[in-house]
Amino acid sequence: MLDELPHEAAKRFGDATAYVSVAGWSLSYRQLDRLSDEAAAGLARLSIGAGDVVALAMPSLPEYVVAYLAAAKVGAVTAGVNDRLSERERSAVLSVAHPRLVLATPGAVPDGASHGAELVEVDPADHADGVLAGIRRRDGSPPRLPPDPDRAVAIVFTSGTTGTPKGAVFANRQLHAITAADVGDRWGGGGRTLAGTSFAHLGFMTKLPGNLRSGGTTYLVHRWHAAEALELTERLRLNHIGGIPTQVALMLQVPGFDTRDLSSVQMVVMGGGPATPALVRAARAGFAATVCVRYSCTEAGIGLGTGPDDPDEDAEVSVGRARPGIELTVRDEEGRVVAPGEVGEVCLHSAAVMAGYHRDPDATRAAFTDDGALRTGDLGWIDDRQRLRLVGRTKEMYVRGGYNVYPMEVEGVLAEHPDVAEVAVVPRPDPVMGEIGVAVVVPRSLGEGPALEELRAFAAPRLARYKLPERVEVVDALPRTPMEKVDRSALHRSLEADGTTTTAGGGDGAPPGAAKPPETQLS
Repeated sequence: MLDELPHEAAKRFGDATAYVSVAGWSLSYRQLDRLSDEAAAGLARLSIGAGDVVALAMPSLPEYVVAYLAAAKVGAVTAGVNDRLSERERSAVLSVAHPRLVLATPGAVPDGASHGAELVEVDPADHADGVLAGIRRRDGSPPRLPPDPDRAVAIVFTSGTTGTPKGAVFANRQLHAITAADVGDRWGGGGRTLAGTSFAHLGFMTKLPGNLRSGGTTYLVHRWHAAEALELTERLRLNHIGGIPTQVALMLQVPGFDTRDLSSVQMVVMGGGPATPALVRAARAGFAATVCVRYSCTEAGIGLGTGPDDPDEDAEVSVGRARPGIELTVRDEEGRVVAPGEVGEVCLHSAAVMAGYHRDPDATRAAFTDDGALRTGDLGWIDDRQRLRLVGRTKEMYVRGGYNVYPMEVEGVLAEHPDVAEVAVVPRPDPVMGEIGVAVVVPRSLGEGPALEELRAFAAPRLARYKLPERVEVVDALPRTPMEKVDRSALHRSLEADGTTTTAGGGDGAPPGAAKPPETQLS
């Protein structure tokens, strides 16, 4: 699958540009195949082979693409390590990945945190032939691998977020199913697009085969910024905008948006988080393009979505219908399918669903129903048009700007602040980020408690920026259930009843309950 596609893409697309680096130099499809061949020979010289895990701790660079393809060509498994995680979180991901080799850009791996793997530092290149120059074996090429649909290719971490991150494993079988759903047997037809999210995410790791088949051009950025993304869309005449709803919302809010020539944009596709009806309508009007929404989860690979020929209403009120080859069911707590129109847990069954969690059989068993359907942890119902309508989550996790946030992890860090006696983190809806975290704090002494920026500064060394709370609510006591657990439902109701959450420390000039100006960098 992935090991064979670069060669076929090189034959079909040759010197057409596959990737354009931040500095402006490009990689053609022919170069992508040759460089990954040479890098694969270099990996083999390092004794990396079938089943070995190669961790890539680096931003979205051309080096990432070449290394991923090289690992596939020797039968190794690539584990992406999101460079936006904190050092502690990256270390936790590596401990689960258990790699034989870590390829990392300077500073991407904490001292002593390679977990016994060989660590090779990768300096970003300033021209195509410099990509992985220290690893590649010039004019080398790996032996062809025998076909094996069950050979593992990628490990995609669900968040890299909790104390025990989980890595969803995808083999050739799953990648083939995802590619078939996305592009079928088609070659060509790809356009120009921007890589707006980390390559460690599900989108890149599982859709690279489809991208190779499409023959399009992808432009890379160091960090996604709304203004830069909008400028590049206009200047480069990009015709496809794909990303999380937060990114689209931020682009629409860039000053001067209405003056941009965005006539090249043909389609806007949003996934990875909730898209409100208002955002769907605003995107459709602002870009004068078709808007589609996608729904899945890391473990599912692919899921549901709306198509360009579907009624506009579909993307506004639902996350669409099951895509070909996907069995969608809604189930009760016992795993039984509920009647149409009833709310239950969304479950997906397809050939694209992960093979399992890496080195975690217990978690793998818990992720599936008895008949093999994947539990997504989301609650929803299927309407009379077979559209899935989401209503919430069974888990406490929430999605801030496309990134999963687990309240317990954040609470564990904030609780160590000397002025915090108790803390609970709950989400609240946000028109730009989808959801943001509210830290409900019981202070150790009478008074206002710690300021928001103080809490954020305290937690920043241990948490990725997107996990930090963006509002603080100071209370005398946290509500409890009869079992003396924090009553999160009561906290949600309290925040909804108030209609406001105060920003401790103030300073942004906003009235109580008003949203702060959104950050235009997702990190």
